[in-house]
Amino acid sequence: MARRLCHDAVRSDDRVSSRGLPQGVSQMPGGTSGGTATDFVVVVSRSEGRWSASALPSRVGDDLDALVAVLRQEPSDVTLGFVSVAEEILVAARIGVHGGTRLLLSDVTAATEWDIAEQVLEQLDLPEPEDDDESQPVGDLGMFADFGVDAREVTLLLDDLDLSPEAMLADIAGRLGFREDLARAVSAAME
Repeated sequence: MARRLCHDAVRSDDRVSSRGLPQGVSQMPGGTSGGTATDFVVVVSRSEGRWSASALPSRVGDDLDALVAVLRQEPSDVTLGFVSVAEEILVAARIGVHGGTRLLLSDVTAATEWDIAEQVLEQLDLPEPEDDDESQPVGDLGMFADFGVDAREVTLLLDDLDLSPEAMLADIAGRLGFREDLARAVSAAME
Protein backbone atom coordinates (compact mmCIF):
# COMPACT_ATOMS: atom_id res chain seq x y z
CA MET A 1 0.00 0.00 0.00
CA ALA A 2 1.41 3.41 -0.92
CA ARG A 3 1.87 5.87 1.90
CA ARG A 4 1.07 9.54 1.50
CA LEU A 5 3.52 11.90 3.11
CA CYS A 6 2.90 15.60 3.49
CA HIS A 7 6.22 17.34 2.91
CA ASP A 8 4.81 20.86 3.22
CA ALA A 9 3.99 20.43 6.90
CA VAL A 10 7.51 19.62 8.08
CA ARG A 11 10.94 21.19 8.13
CA SER A 12 13.07 20.29 5.13
CA ASP A 13 15.55 18.40 7.33
CA ASP A 14 12.72 16.10 8.45
CA ARG A 15 11.85 14.89 4.95
CA VAL A 16 11.94 11.19 4.29
CA SER A 17 13.57 9.47 1.35
CA SER A 18 11.75 6.91 -0.76
CA ARG A 19 13.33 4.17 1.39
CA GLY A 20 11.51 5.42 4.52
CA LEU A 21 14.56 7.13 6.07
CA PRO A 22 15.15 10.82 6.70
CA GLN A 23 16.81 12.34 3.64
CA GLY A 24 20.58 12.20 3.83
CA VAL A 25 20.56 9.09 6.02
CA SER A 26 21.63 5.89 4.29
CA GLN A 27 21.21 3.48 7.17
CA MET A 28 20.29 3.40 10.82
CA PRO A 29 22.30 2.09 13.73
CA GLY A 30 21.05 -1.09 15.38
CA GLY A 31 20.92 -2.11 19.00
CA THR A 32 24.02 -2.12 21.13
CA SER A 33 24.65 -5.67 19.97
CA GLY A 34 25.56 -4.25 16.55
CA GLY A 35 22.48 -5.63 14.80
CA THR A 36 18.84 -4.85 14.85
CA ALA A 37 16.20 -6.63 16.86
CA THR A 38 13.27 -4.52 15.70
CA ASP A 39 10.23 -6.77 15.38
CA PHE A 40 7.99 -4.18 13.73
CA VAL A 41 7.39 -0.47 13.33
CA VAL A 42 3.94 0.93 12.63
CA VAL A 43 2.45 4.36 12.24
CA VAL A 44 -1.15 4.92 13.28
CA SER A 45 -2.92 8.12 12.34
CA ARG A 46 -6.34 9.58 12.89
CA SER A 47 -7.93 12.05 10.51
CA GLU A 48 -11.52 13.19 10.58
CA GLY A 49 -12.33 10.65 13.29
CA ARG A 50 -11.01 7.65 11.34
CA TRP A 51 -7.96 5.57 12.30
CA SER A 52 -5.52 4.02 9.83
CA ALA A 53 -2.32 2.05 10.40
CA SER A 54 0.55 1.07 8.16
CA ALA A 55 3.92 -0.62 8.43
CA LEU A 56 7.21 1.25 8.29
CA PRO A 57 10.61 -0.19 7.42
CA SER A 58 12.13 -1.84 10.50
CA ARG A 59 15.26 0.32 10.25
CA VAL A 60 13.12 3.36 11.15
CA GLY A 61 12.64 1.73 14.56
CA ASP A 62 16.38 1.58 15.20
CA ASP A 63 16.69 5.33 15.74
CA LEU A 64 14.32 7.61 17.64
CA ASP A 65 15.11 10.69 15.53
CA ALA A 66 14.30 8.77 12.33
CA LEU A 67 11.03 7.53 13.81
CA VAL A 68 9.96 11.00 14.90
CA ALA A 69 10.93 12.49 11.51
CA VAL A 70 8.72 9.98 9.70
CA LEU A 71 5.82 10.49 12.10
CA ARG A 72 5.94 14.27 11.67
CA GLN A 73 5.21 13.87 7.98
CA GLU A 74 1.91 12.08 8.53
CA PRO A 75 -0.97 14.39 7.50
CA SER A 76 -3.33 13.71 10.42
CA ASP A 77 -4.94 15.04 13.56
CA VAL A 78 -3.21 12.41 15.72
CA THR A 79 -0.06 10.50 14.80
CA LEU A 80 1.26 7.57 16.83
CA GLY A 81 4.31 5.44 16.20
CA PHE A 82 5.02 2.08 17.79
CA VAL A 83 8.22 0.03 17.80
CA SER A 84 8.54 -3.50 19.14
CA VAL A 85 12.09 -4.58 19.96
CA ALA A 86 13.25 -8.16 20.59
CA GLU A 87 9.71 -9.18 21.55
CA GLU A 88 10.50 -7.51 24.90
CA ILE A 89 9.93 -3.78 24.79
CA LEU A 90 7.48 -1.33 23.30
CA VAL A 91 8.33 2.24 22.36
CA ALA A 92 5.44 4.60 21.68
CA ALA A 93 5.65 8.11 20.27
CA ARG A 94 2.87 10.62 19.74
CA ILE A 95 3.28 13.74 17.67
CA GLY A 96 1.17 16.65 18.79
CA VAL A 97 -0.61 19.07 16.49
CA HIS A 98 1.99 21.71 17.30
CA GLY A 99 4.93 19.37 16.73
CA GLY A 100 5.60 18.29 20.31
CA THR A 101 6.64 14.69 20.87
CA ARG A 102 5.35 12.49 23.69
CA LEU A 103 7.28 9.29 24.41
CA LEU A 104 6.69 6.08 26.30
CA LEU A 105 9.01 3.14 26.97
CA SER A 106 7.59 -0.08 28.39
CA ASP A 107 10.76 -1.01 30.33
CA VAL A 108 13.37 1.43 31.61
CA THR A 109 15.95 -1.35 32.01
CA ALA A 110 15.92 -1.91 28.22
CA ALA A 111 18.13 1.18 27.85
CA THR A 112 21.13 -0.95 28.83
CA GLU A 113 20.56 -3.21 25.81
CA TRP A 114 18.85 -1.27 23.01
CA ASP A 115 19.83 2.02 21.41
CA ILE A 116 16.28 3.22 20.83
CA ALA A 117 15.42 2.66 24.50
CA GLU A 118 18.51 4.61 25.52
CA GLN A 119 17.52 7.40 23.12
CA VAL A 120 14.04 7.57 24.69
CA LEU A 121 15.60 8.01 28.13
CA GLU A 122 17.86 10.75 26.77
CA GLN A 123 14.87 12.58 25.28
CA LEU A 124 13.00 12.22 28.58
CA ASP A 125 16.11 13.49 30.40
CA LEU A 126 16.20 10.38 32.60
CA PRO A 127 19.37 8.65 33.81
CA GLU A 128 20.33 5.22 32.52
CA PRO A 129 19.09 2.47 34.82
CA GLU A 130 21.33 0.86 37.41
CA ASP A 131 21.93 -2.90 37.50
CA ASP A 132 19.54 -3.32 40.42
CA ASP A 133 16.72 -1.22 38.91
CA GLU A 134 13.47 -3.05 38.31
CA SER A 135 11.51 -3.13 35.10
CA GLN A 136 9.00 -0.31 34.90
CA PRO A 137 7.46 1.85 32.21
CA VAL A 138 8.66 5.45 31.84
CA GLY A 139 7.57 8.46 29.89
CA ASP A 140 4.14 9.88 29.19
CA LEU A 141 1.88 7.19 30.60
CA GLY A 142 -1.10 9.45 29.94
CA MET A 143 -0.51 9.83 26.20
CA PHE A 144 -3.76 7.95 25.42
CA ALA A 145 -5.91 9.52 28.18
CA ASP A 146 -7.83 11.72 25.76
CA PHE A 147 -9.00 8.50 24.07
CA GLY A 148 -10.16 6.88 27.31
CA VAL A 149 -7.04 4.92 28.37
CA ASP A 150 -5.60 6.64 31.41
CA ALA A 151 -2.09 6.46 32.88
CA ARG A 152 -3.10 3.89 35.51
CA GLU A 153 -4.43 1.50 32.85
CA VAL A 154 -1.32 1.95 30.69
CA THR A 155 0.92 1.30 33.69
CA LEU A 156 -0.93 -1.89 34.59
CA LEU A 157 -0.73 -3.10 31.00
CA LEU A 158 2.99 -2.34 30.58
CA ASP A 159 3.84 -3.80 34.00
CA ASP A 160 2.54 -7.21 32.90
CA LEU A 161 5.83 -8.96 32.10
CA ASP A 162 3.97 -11.90 30.53
CA LEU A 163 2.66 -9.72 27.69
CA SER A 164 4.64 -9.25 24.49
CA PRO A 165 4.88 -5.75 23.00
CA GLU A 166 2.48 -6.91 20.28
CA ALA A 167 -0.09 -7.99 22.90
CA MET A 168 0.34 -4.72 24.84
CA LEU A 169 -0.21 -2.74 21.68
CA ALA A 170 -3.18 -4.87 20.61
CA ASP A 171 -4.84 -4.10 23.95
CA ILE A 172 -4.27 -0.36 23.53
CA ALA A 173 -5.41 -0.51 19.89
CA GLY A 174 -8.59 -2.33 20.88
CA ARG A 175 -9.45 0.35 23.41
CA LEU A 176 -8.70 3.17 20.98
CA GLY A 177 -10.52 1.51 18.08
CA PHE A 178 -7.82 0.55 15.60
CA ARG A 179 -7.14 -3.11 16.46
CA GLU A 180 -7.96 -4.48 12.98
CA ASP A 181 -5.90 -1.84 11.14
CA LEU A 182 -3.05 -2.45 13.55
CA ALA A 183 -3.16 -6.23 13.05
CA ARG A 184 -2.86 -5.76 9.26
CA ALA A 185 0.02 -3.29 9.66
CA VAL A 186 1.93 -5.52 12.08
CA SER A 187 1.42 -8.49 9.80
CA ALA A 188 2.76 -6.50 6.84
CA ALA A 189 5.71 -5.24 8.88
CA MET A 190 6.70 -8.76 9.91
CA GLU A 191 6.64 -10.18 6.35
